[in-house]
Amino acid sequence: MIGVVSKPDEAAVVAEFFELFKTPWEPFRAGAAYEAVLNTTGQAVDSTTRVQLLYSSAQSSGATHGGSAIVWRQHECPLYGSFQPIDSGQALLRTTRGEFAAVEVEASGRRIVKVGYDLFAEVEHLLTTGQPVEHAQHPTLELHIAILRELIVKSGVTLVEIPPTPAGVDYTVCLTHDIDFVGIRRHLFDHTMGGFLLRATVGSTMNLLRGKTSFARFAASWAAALKLPFVYLGLAKDFWEPFEWYLKVEKGLSPTYYLIPFKHRAGDKLTRPDASRRASGYGVADIPESVTRLLQEGCEVGVHGIDAWHSVEKGREEFSAVADVAGRKEMGIRMHWLAWGEESYRVLEQAGYSYDSTSGYNEAPGYRNGATQVFKPLPARSLMELPMHVQDGALFFPGRLGLSEAAAWEKCELLMNNARQFGGVLTIIWHDRSHGPERFWGDFYVRFVDALKAQSVRFSTAAQSVAWFRARRSVTFKRVTDAAPRVALSAGGQSVNPPLRVRIHSGAGFFDSTWNGASEFVAPVAADAKSPSSERAVPVAA
Repeated sequence: MIGVVSKPDEAAVVAEFFELFKTPWEPFRAGAAYEAVLNTTGQAVDSTTRVQLLYSSAQSSGATHGGSAIVWRQHECPLYGSFQPIDSGQALLRTTRGEFAAVEVEASGRRIVKVGYDLFAEVEHLLTTGQPVEHAQHPTLELHIAILRELIVKSGVTLVEIPPTPAGVDYTVCLTHDIDFVGIRRHLFDHTMGGFLLRATVGSTMNLLRGKTSFARFAASWAAALKLPFVYLGLAKDFWEPFEWYLKVEKGLSPTYYLIPFKHRAGDKLTRPDASRRASGYGVADIPESVTRLLQEGCEVGVHGIDAWHSVEKGREEFSAVADVAGRKEMGIRMHWLAWGEESYRVLEQAGYSYDSTSGYNEAPGYRNGATQVFKPLPARSLMELPMHVQDGALFFPGRLGLSEAAAWEKCELLMNNARQFGGVLTIIWHDRSHGPERFWGDFYVRFVDALKAQSVRFSTAAQSVAWFRARRSVTFKRVTDAAPRVALSAGGQSVNPPLRVRIHSGAGFFDSTWNGASEFVAPVAADAKSPSSERAVPVAA
């Protein structure tokens, strides 16, 4: 059990942090027995525990305010609050500038670990403000968890944890699609049609001359442009129709589709000069057969919101539009163009959405909140956030990263590697028309999906992923007081599918046990303990 000493106004941040770092903890009680004490107040407490971890960024002439980064293994962990270098002690962590970020000292036979920043201030920043796009590649919140875990375990404490990944896999994958168009046939003599013709003809010619596209794609773009009149006449297949292509590529992989509730609505309160182009040529009521087909194929349908980010009334209207066609009472949302405001989480929760999946970047792949996990935003009571990590437009649009396929693959490999290391969910967006002319991002997507299928992952809909994390959050811990130190885990009697894993960390490494939550699980916490149901023993990396 970890005893936590924090500032009075940090209760919500502390509670959410320990839902993500799912391990036994409680607010510090004087006289109680703890394996470790975590203190972020800067004020000492009287405890005989084996290790005390003192996180503090005490203001002084040596403190820096933002711009520091901690080096942990092969990662950099950016800091957004103040940082106080530590002058003396055995160095455990350093910054990118070589300063001591965490040190170990001995005091009266006890181990004191001093860390030069305020952990919960950093976590609050990540869960609210989030990271700037230049730090998008850093899973910063997961790094804070990993650093704390390592500091505790290396102190000789045996730690029980429920990792953010179901038993038997390394991480979860959510394949999602923002459906802005359901074919070019609905766009006659508008900016969408004009933009396509310009890109398919002049654009593809320029790209060929610059060596940015192949002759085959150049020819296919021109062929699509020449075929366009026959598409409008119904004599040729609509090459922007998204569903059949995706259903073939993702068969059995439980994708999620976010659908526009109303056509010809650009939405309110957007200040961008091109805001009028946000209006779509379709609404969900125009495609009931497609919705039925998606649901029959095991897909999830959610709302691609227009005004739900700022209006409870309009959010409910958009919810009802999709729910009526899909026959669903519970749904999630992702905002069109990732529109957002300070009150959006509260608004979406009041409008009745069970989860949101808007947290991400239009400009780059990565971790806006530093998280691979589903989390509960601090203003929310029950609404969950499924962070999104990769979108096609961020990788390939010329106005964004504009990467080659080789460079984009390096970005995706980094995210897959992080998911394997930290667990959680890898959420991917591929837009409706990205597989066809003139984008031709379909081949890359097939390669991406095939690479994911070759790994040990669970494919799930967004709602299924959120439900699993809700079940994980329901787990409670209590100390068992008998001859051997043990911790009892309870999920309230509910059966969790896929099962949870219970991980026991010690100085020698960790081992995992599978637990479905239906009955109480009692975990031994002696350093040499090993459950007969353990799946694997893994040594701690040096």
